[in-house]
Amino acid sequence: MSIAGTIDRPLTQDPKKQAPMKPFTSEPAGSATEDVTTTGAYDSRQNRTREMQLIPEALARAHMHDRLREAEQGRQAARLLAARRMQRRAERASLRARRALAMAVMQ
Repeated sequence: MSIAGTIDRPLTQDPKKQAPMKPFTSEPAGSATEDVTTTGAYDSRQNRTREMQLIPEALARAHMHDRLREAEQGRQAARLLAARRMQRRAERASLRARRALAMAVMQ
C-alpha cells in the first residue's frame, strides 16, 4: 500500500528522495525563487575548514617574517656600530699621523 506523503509527514526524511515542489499554474513563471542547493553551503563550509586549518600556518609565516625582519634590523645596527667604531679608529690614526708629520717637520 503506497500512501503519498504530505508536507507535514513526508514519506522520507531525506530531502533528495522527496518529490520536488511543483509551481502552481496560477503563479506566473519565474516569480518564485530558484531551488536552493546545498553544494554552495557545503563548499563554503569546506573552505572555512580549510582556511581554519591554514590559520596556524599563516600565523607561523607572519611570526617568521617578523623574526627575520628583527634579525635584519639587528644585523644592520651591528654593521652601523662597527662602521662607527672603525671610523673613530681611522680618525685617531689620522690624528697620530698628522702629529707625527708635524713633529718631523718641526725638527
